[in-house]
Amino acid sequence: MDLVAKYQGVVGRVFRNENSGSSEDSYVERLLDRISNGVLAEDRRAAMLELQSVVSESRAGQMAFGAMGFPVILSVLKEERDDFEMVRGALETLVGALSPIGHAKGPANEVQPTLMNSDLLSREVDNISLLLSLLSEEDFYVRYYTLQLLTALLTNSPQRLQEAILSIPRGITRLMDMLMDREVIRNEALLLLTYLTREAEEIQKIVVFESAFEKIFSIIKEEGGSEGGVVVQDCLELLNNLLRNSASNQVLLRETIGFDQLLSVLKLRGTTYKFTQEKTINLLSVLETINLLIIGGPETDPGRDSNKLTNKTVLVQKKVLDHLFMLGVESQWAPVPVRCAALHCIGDLIANHPKNLEELASKRLGEEPDLEPALNSVLRILLRTSSKQEFMAADYLFKNFCQQNPDGQTMLASTLILQPQSMIHAPVEEDINMSFGSMLLHGLTTGENEGDVETCSRAASVLSHVIKGNNQCKEKVLQIELEAPTPILGRAEPLLHRMVKYLALASSMKSKDGKSSTSENVFVQPIILKLLTIWLSDCPNAVQCFLDSRPHLTYLLELVSNPTTTVCVRGLAAVLLGECVIYNKSNASGRDAYSIVDAISQKVGLTSYFLKFDEMQKSSLFTSAKPFLPRKSLTRSSAASMSEIEDGANESSDQKNEHPMLASVFDSPFVYFLKRLEADIREKMVEAYSSPKSQVTVVPAELEQRSGENDVDYIKRLKTFVEKQCHEIQDLLSRNATLAEDLARTGGNNSSSLERKVSGGSDRVQLETLRRDLQEASQRIETLKADKAKAESEASTYKSLAGKTESDLKSLSDAYNSLEQANYRLEKEVEALKSGDIEALKEEAREEALKESEAELSDLLVCLGQEQSKVEKLSSRLRELGEDVDTLLEGIGDDAGADDADEDEEEED
Repeated sequence: MDLVAKYQGVVGRVFRNENSGSSEDSYVERLLDRISNGVLAEDRRAAMLELQSVVSESRAGQMAFGAMGFPVILSVLKEERDDFEMVRGALETLVGALSPIGHAKGPANEVQPTLMNSDLLSREVDNISLLLSLLSEEDFYVRYYTLQLLTALLTNSPQRLQEAILSIPRGITRLMDMLMDREVIRNEALLLLTYLTREAEEIQKIVVFESAFEKIFSIIKEEGGSEGGVVVQDCLELLNNLLRNSASNQVLLRETIGFDQLLSVLKLRGTTYKFTQEKTINLLSVLETINLLIIGGPETDPGRDSNKLTNKTVLVQKKVLDHLFMLGVESQWAPVPVRCAALHCIGDLIANHPKNLEELASKRLGEEPDLEPALNSVLRILLRTSSKQEFMAADYLFKNFCQQNPDGQTMLASTLILQPQSMIHAPVEEDINMSFGSMLLHGLTTGENEGDVETCSRAASVLSHVIKGNNQCKEKVLQIELEAPTPILGRAEPLLHRMVKYLALASSMKSKDGKSSTSENVFVQPIILKLLTIWLSDCPNAVQCFLDSRPHLTYLLELVSNPTTTVCVRGLAAVLLGECVIYNKSNASGRDAYSIVDAISQKVGLTSYFLKFDEMQKSSLFTSAKPFLPRKSLTRSSAASMSEIEDGANESSDQKNEHPMLASVFDSPFVYFLKRLEADIREKMVEAYSSPKSQVTVVPAELEQRSGENDVDYIKRLKTFVEKQCHEIQDLLSRNATLAEDLARTGGNNSSSLERKVSGGSDRVQLETLRRDLQEASQRIETLKADKAKAESEASTYKSLAGKTESDLKSLSDAYNSLEQANYRLEKEVEALKSGDIEALKEEAREEALKESEAELSDLLVCLGQEQSKVEKLSSRLRELGEDVDTLLEGIGDDAGADDADEDEEEED
């Protein structure tokens, strides 16, 4: 009851609503009660069949089952393993509860019962362990439905199921054992393992150590290799999951069963011209496997490079090039995606691998005696194919062949021999007997006659790879001269000049279907400009040849200023102009570096010129340039669409006026090359503005010796004149250098628009005068600003001193007022003492004296009282003795009174 309460509590919070008392709920509840509490086996089985039907056909039934059915069905699987019919029904019911019903989708926020049921079932690891234990049952359908149920769980709750299987001992092992089971079960297990190994690295390792490679190739061989169906596709997808981003698994494959069985899948069987969709998908999957081996593993793996190098070496030793050339070159019935993938694989195999480069250079195709160099066959495809994707793949092969391979470049350049005039105009089908170079030149010269320069641009792209970074090849190609189209035009025309001509034609030519070339051939001009940029780089002779025709410079200046051209075309034209400056060794007037800089300043303006670099670098092609990325992994969902690609089905960038071929032009090495070149161009521009012209064309009259002037005076006057000229020249050069540095650093500002309007010498003088006046005015302003700042500083100091003095004065004033008040108070006190306080003091003194007299009188009275007592006692004693006391006392008081009277008189005196 605890299990039932838990399930009902979880699901009830989600599903219970105003319809909780619906007929489906009550019906499902009755069926579950019959299954759980039924007495007759047949009745329980019938209830299970009815429940299975309700759950597989009704979303409400799925919801009701999720609320109350799991405990009942799981108890059947645990306790009634011997009743295969009940177990089958329970498994089918669970599969139905987890399988979406193919009806119209409800609201977006509506709860999906299949997801909720999957979450409930996979929440407990014990449930997954129970299902895996069912794989060991003898009943075929029990194993089959268990695999289906696990697959449904993996689809809805992949992370939780992966963690549960990893935590169960021998969980993966039980699944791997199913690959050796009957065909239907094997296929279900294969599909399940394919899903499990997509992202889980730990599961991949366990699967590999359970002899996955041997079992995969055994199934592929049994199914017929590339001719097989979807089972072969699943095997190859599982294989790719195990090899992707795992160098250790690649090493294990190479050192255990090797690459022979993999390459055997590439071998075409039966009719070579019959390529079904499934065969195409299988071949693409095998080519993806080879590409994963070429990559070598994740970038973070320290052994990636060595593993990649070893894989390339072993693959070529196993004759993989034969299979790839069969698919990419010799079997023209093969679909475009297969041919492109094969050519890409060849390009990756030879990249930075000297032995494989040599193998390709000596490779020959065809049958005796009509053998042809493989590179010639690839070049023919590049020039003739109607598929831009195939052209890009073939171009990628030539790029990798020529990269860091000077010997291969020299070999190809040595074949650049011009054919006779009759062969130049021969149809392309007759190029079978031409050498590589002759075929390339043929492609460079035949496009113009057909009214389309696209073929010329394709050949130009290959030529750019042949001469890139190789001055020997550049000089070799520079010597090639083409016969003039018509004898009337005179001498032969250098190939370099012909390429500039094609550059100009590309903007006005129509495509083969008669439409404007702006959208179809938007890549033609950039490809030709790329060739010219690579050709002129570090090659002064090529620069000289380019400038031999004066219209070339004019055309480039117009191309840079033309707002109708693309940002990339304007930027590459600006780079080409810069190369005419930095690699210019000429001293001829009008062709030297200073003259080119002067022409750029007058016709374009330095500000506008440098802005072309900034615009190109901010373009999306420049910022998103990346090395070639491998094809996305094939799955069941993506394989069908991948096999149907013919030409540009994925070219979404074309909708944004960014043709995919432009991405191949602006690859990451070329973008880096342009950035480095731009820095050199800016530096050279500053240097050109800081250096004088090589010649002085005007000799001033002051240099002539005057009549009658002796030699000493003449020399002194010349010295003075020269010193003056030197000062002026240095001043001008300094100004020019400052201006050029500012423009090169910031791209200029709006004030340079004045410079673009300058076209004559007098205007330049006026401009320099205005600049000098402006500089002097600026200096005066700076001086005044300094004086003003100094005065303000002094005023501030004085103001602070004044404030301090004022504060001190206020303090003194307050002190003085306090003293005045104290003095006034003292004076009042003095006056009060003078007027009435003396009498009070006297009275007070009199009172004090009276008090003292009274005290003395009191003391005297006491003494007198004592004396009187004594007298009385003496008188009494004398009377007792018989004496007459009165007689004795006579005269005593008079003497005392006389004495008192005398004392009073003395006091009065």
